Amino acid sequence: MALAQPDPAAAVREPAAGRPAARRGALAVTACMETLQVGYLHAVAAAAGCSLAQPFPDYGIDWHVSHSAPGHTADDEVTIKVQLKCTYQLAARTAPFGPPAATFPFTLDNDHLVKLARTPVSVHKILVVMVAPRCQDDWLRAGHERLELRHCCYWANLAGHPVTGRRRTTVRIPTSHVFDDHALCEIMNRVGAGGRP
Repeated sequence: MALAQPDPAAAVREPAAGRPAARRGALAVTACMETLQVGYLHAVAAAAGCSLAQPFPDYGIDWHVSHSAPGHTADDEVTIKVQLKCTYQLAARTAPFGPPAATFPFTLDNDHLVKLARTPVSVHKILVVMVAPRCQDDWLRAGHERLELRHCCYWANLAGHPVTGRRRTTVRIPTSHVFDDHALCEIMNRVGAGGRP
């Protein structure tokens, strides 16, 4: 799980109106971002009726997600591999409260891209990128009716994507590919029919 390097000054911010400042632990912000994205993945997998497994040791892939459904023709249970990334150094929107841009750039080490772009494969892979707020105070809100987790994860199938940089390559992540339970079920159903994510 590669994370964007945090700006130490960005963590210092006034708390939201009406809320006291939280005394947060000393865990590095990047480690907290990793935990946040894993929590998002777990919530999506639970709502989609999928099981999760974490390879140990991981070899550039963070999670295996499996889905069992009677409609699958390729197998009774299909699995995809998921690489998680989290950043706050980019915006997926054209303006703070405007519509999302069609895509946003995300830069990967070439070694990671080669692994995600390999084709053909026996188990498909997707990249899931979480765009999180800069300040931890803005990551979530809890209420009696819901837990709101901000901002969003987006997914991309990079199979066949070329390496263009010397050490790193920028890929475009479509904002139409919001990673939620419906998207995960659709991905699994396509794979279960013998197709691609």
